[in-house]
Amino acid sequence: MSHSGSQILNSDRKLAIVIPVHNRLGFTRSCLEHLRRQTVSGFQIIVVDDGSSDGTSEMIRDEFPDVTLLHGDGNLWWTGATNLGVKVAVEQGASHVMTLNDDTVPEPAFVENMWMGALEKPEALVGAYSVEVGSGRPVFGGERIHWTTGFIESLLQDPANSREGLVEVTHYAGRGLLIPKAVFQRIGLFDAVHFPHYAADYDFTYRAGRYGYPVFCNYQARLGIYPEASGDAANRRRKGLRNYYRHLFDIKGGANLKVFFWFALRNCPKYLLPIGLPMGMARRIFGYPMEWMRETCRLWWNRDASYRRA
Repeated sequence: MSHSGSQILNSDRKLAIVIPVHNRLGFTRSCLEHLRRQTVSGFQIIVVDDGSSDGTSEMIRDEFPDVTLLHGDGNLWWTGATNLGVKVAVEQGASHVMTLNDDTVPEPAFVENMWMGALEKPEALVGAYSVEVGSGRPVFGGERIHWTTGFIESLLQDPANSREGLVEVTHYAGRGLLIPKAVFQRIGLFDAVHFPHYAADYDFTYRAGRYGYPVFCNYQARLGIYPEASGDAANRRRKGLRNYYRHLFDIKGGANLKVFFWFALRNCPKYLLPIGLPMGMARRIFGYPMEWMRETCRLWWNRDASYRRA
């Protein structure tokens, strides 16, 4: 792919960006177009098309011939597709791999700022600062897990957070995550068995931290995202019993109980597991109906207020 800007990589440092895709041609094209406009060059792009039927692969071959295109059969999901891309990237000599989702909009200096963060913390995993496309509203800037309450604290809610530079966290999302090759060599790939779609990134980064590889949010690297494009967004947006079930048990369910069970079993300190596991399960089981009830009450209140004004 032809990239604009200066060359910051060399024979000792090679960056590969791995993007798993499935039937989202418009998102994929937009993401690749924004990567083409980066302020730096010299990085490789690997797209893993997991069985798309909407012409995604054909579009990539026609419009982005320099992209390395790999294929799945539709059953790889996020984790399997990402692992396939990572394997190829490492085999082809990448010293660093960035995992990226197709429903993202990398700002022009995104890759450069991510790379600068990696140079500042050469043994660390560095994650992007996610903002909503259009509004610029902060969406994700790192989290820390509190196992005693089953609560995940967003750093965006921390009043002491200056949102500048690198801030250490306990885990990170994989939609914009820069990982040194040494991490894969030490701890292996993402766990596609227990986390085929969700939480594989959280599990991987949490596991990396236990092996001595710190994880940081890079607030200089802004990545535009579409929050409503996530697999679980429809379940939460349109409340109902069917979507509640999907929320808890579907492979794209954001509160998948089986996924959380394995995540807690793998990552919670053993002495806290009797507290952390049931607390986390309870937050997932009761969070959806509580949110549903609040939304229903607001709707009734607004209707009643409109009736009173009339």
